[in-house]
Amino acid sequence: MREQRQRRRRRRRRGGRRGRDALPGPSSPVEEFFTDDLWGTLPGSWQEALDGLNPPQLATQLLGMPREGEVVRYRSVWPLSLLALKSTACALAFTRTPGFQTSSEFLENPSQSSRLTAPFRKHVRPKKQHEIRRLGELVKKLSDLTGCTQVVDIGSGQGHLSRFMSLGLGLMVKSIEGDQRLVERAQRLDQELLQALEKEEKRHPQAVHAGPRHSPHHVVRWVEPTALCQELLLPLETLPQSGARLLLTGLHACGDLSVALLRHFSCPEVVALASVGCCYMKLSDPGGYPLSQWVAGLPGCELPYRLREGACHALEEYAKRLQKAGPGLRTHCYRAALETVIRGARPELRRPGVQGIPRVHELKIEEYVQRGLQRVGLDPQLPLNLAALRAHQAQENRVVAFFSLALLLAPLVETLILLDRLLHLQEQGFHAELLPIFSPELSPRNLVLVATKRPLGEAFSLLETEHS
Repeated sequence: MREQRQRRRRRRRRGGRRGRDALPGPSSPVEEFFTDDLWGTLPGSWQEALDGLNPPQLATQLLGMPREGEVVRYRSVWPLSLLALKSTACALAFTRTPGFQTSSEFLENPSQSSRLTAPFRKHVRPKKQHEIRRLGELVKKLSDLTGCTQVVDIGSGQGHLSRFMSLGLGLMVKSIEGDQRLVERAQRLDQELLQALEKEEKRHPQAVHAGPRHSPHHVVRWVEPTALCQELLLPLETLPQSGARLLLTGLHACGDLSVALLRHFSCPEVVALASVGCCYMKLSDPGGYPLSQWVAGLPGCELPYRLREGACHALEEYAKRLQKAGPGLRTHCYRAALETVIRGARPELRRPGVQGIPRVHELKIEEYVQRGLQRVGLDPQLPLNLAALRAHQAQENRVVAFFSLALLLAPLVETLILLDRLLHLQEQGFHAELLPIFSPELSPRNLVLVATKRPLGEAFSLLETEHS
């Protein structure tokens, strides 16, 4: 039981990722597609426009993400209300397109970033390689601009970002992580990286690291979102009378952890902030959203769990999956069909979490349902209405179309959450901007909230540029 509680705490703390292979979560509306007749809730004109569209057409026409060089052709005239929703969702969302090209980074090897040296790539997946390099370089620039003396990495996990900032970029870094085992793993990886760097320098003495080299200082500490953590604000070194000048950062700090960073930014020791949030569905309600007076004053500003959960999906990656039209898309339909069987057996059991079922695309729908029943503690040998299941399976494209329609709003909901944080800082007189620094195809949560206590002017634009 203690182990289970620790795992739950880690998930709350670091959050489940909605990334490259994201499928609907435990509160995704697609699970109730059949039980609640979600298709029937759409206007008739919308049903007519979307019915029969195959996945690549949904990617092109609904999500507005055609293949390169593809001409968008509609088979019928869409209702103005649907076109208006599509255009409005696109127009009001923050741009997610960074001002740089990332295609060359993994051109030679799709699993090895050419912008990182080999020691910093070890044990790090391509997505994380891209993230730690981009955020680390931004933090280095921001540190130089603000005269920062120490970086504090909140929710540092295994320390990949901290290691790159300290041992790769020469920054003084304190890492705060609530999980003792992750910290111990980070410390082992620190030593492994130091040894690798020493070997590299012996092989290539002409490329000897000239600047200071500090290993990250790891601290096991749970950061509460509603209380200031003094451990964050303690300097690692004895400093002159001017005192510590801290820069807070967090790479996909889950839920309330991102809010905690904003609260600590008001401390006088903190001069800059670079925060990339995630797992918006884990925000405390109230407390985590809204934060700004402006958003709080909007009528109907509330964001229920489902909308916040939906905002964590990977729109660009899902559009790619639609273009490929792979059999894995049928998971949506299978899960929705499973929900009808679950509620038939136990009406009070709604949307239970179903652990991953491997190779879904190779299963018949009844086989999936049987395995799903077992996953939620029900008898897998329950008698099944095969005709009803086959009828559900025939609506596979409708299920995908409805999910795509819901996903269309994901960037808009994320924009509202991040805009609330931006305004919260600006209302206090701070200077803040949101910058898309990751490739959204690699890292769906790609907007970093950058804040300083003195204006940087045009220097803000330098933060998101790529080094040559």
